[in-house]
Amino acid sequence: MSLLQVQNLVVEFPTRRGTLRALDDISFDIAPGEILGVVGESGAGKSLTGASIIGLLEPPGRVASGQIVLQGQRIDQLSADEMRHIRGRKIGAIFQDPLTSLNPLYTIGRQITETIMAHLPMTQAQARQRAIELLQDTGIPAAEQRIDHYPHQFSGGMRQRVVIALALAAEPQLIVADEPTTALDVSIQAQIISLLKKVCKDRGAAVMLITHDMGVIAETCDRVAVMYAGRIAEIGPVREVINHSAHPYTRGLMACIPDMDSDRENLNQIDGAMPRLNAIPQGCAFNPRCPQVHERCGQERPELMPAGATRAACWLHHPQAAS
Repeated sequence: MSLLQVQNLVVEFPTRRGTLRALDDISFDIAPGEILGVVGESGAGKSLTGASIIGLLEPPGRVASGQIVLQGQRIDQLSADEMRHIRGRKIGAIFQDPLTSLNPLYTIGRQITETIMAHLPMTQAQARQRAIELLQDTGIPAAEQRIDHYPHQFSGGMRQRVVIALALAAEPQLIVADEPTTALDVSIQAQIISLLKKVCKDRGAAVMLITHDMGVIAETCDRVAVMYAGRIAEIGPVREVINHSAHPYTRGLMACIPDMDSDRENLNQIDGAMPRLNAIPQGCAFNPRCPQVHERCGQERPELMPAGATRAACWLHHPQAAS
């Protein structure tokens, strides 16, 4: 049973020169206790997908069609007030820069206890005790004292732990983590990643982890969706996508990762750049950069189709491709 279902999601931005389609027919689901990684270059639509689910699309962006279903309830058509109740209670959010999630004027204890009391039937004392336990769970030492400190009194890694505690405050079923480790150094990254995995296991929460770092994906996720130009290029179990990529774009991403065992002097790269929203080519959006492009790629846009253990939006895997 899926906890979250995203079905044929289309997000558009009306402009004076016409409507730009930023997400184009995105579909995926996440099961309870599962970590789904969403990866791709800047501009692929990863963060926009997360913002659509949390209900934090920047105007004039809007969900033009499709639906987002959380625990059987459709949430993409809710009002701002209704969505505010879902956010925090059912969906927790962790953002790239912890300072954007924390109010510098309030102690972290006040921020966590207010979140708990807004969503759960608890007294001030109970909420404070729960806040201390959350800080302990997320690895903050001397939580009883640190709870009365302000955000600026914490290091970057510790602030991100506070944000994770804040995201978990009302026991949400889904956590959307948008680049939660990008601003942190590598040793702290590993701690935050293992913390997210532990949260998933202990609480049965589902996590949508948005990142551009394949190393983080490999370490953390059960499945991965690779995005390109507002669409999903490939989706499947993380080991299969990494070791047996079915889409030429995914293969290109994998080839860009340095291999410690080989002694080549130059890193691989994918020629060209992600197309702008107002200049997405006809057919497969990746076709101008694809080393295996053929005639059909420039004319028709492929849907996700079975490709071994994964699904890929690529004509190479069409049943008639072999013939």
